[in-house]
Amino acid sequence: MADKPLNTYAKGVLGEWTAEKYLCENGMVCLERRYRSPYGEIDLVMLDHDVLAFVEVKARLMATIQSAQLAVTPSKQRKIIRTALCYLGDHPEHAQRMMRFDIVSIAGDCIHHLPDAFQGSGW
Repeated sequence: MADKPLNTYAKGVLGEWTAEKYLCENGMVCLERRYRSPYGEIDLVMLDHDVLAFVEVKARLMATIQSAQLAVTPSKQRKIIRTALCYLGDHPEHAQRMMRFDIVSIAGDCIHHLPDAFQGSGW
């Protein structure tokens, strides 16, 4: 029997798991998965030494790394920034840390981590 293709939710979860594993193997620590706020969701909240990284994961089976990164539109960036502010409100112990917004793009077997992919100009 042939395997059924994964639905969108399952692809997202698999992509996030793959990204988390990759980042942890490269020295980061996962603080939270799929943090939700009224503004949206942050796929991964990671600690990279003393820097708090809010990570958006884009998994594409047939696309390029660049097209996955372009999917994080200015509108999506604003939602991530607002959600990050909510996270800091819920976790004041991290409020004094340096912060950044990362994108992990997964295209086929290729994983690309772009630290500081966009600026949180709304702080």
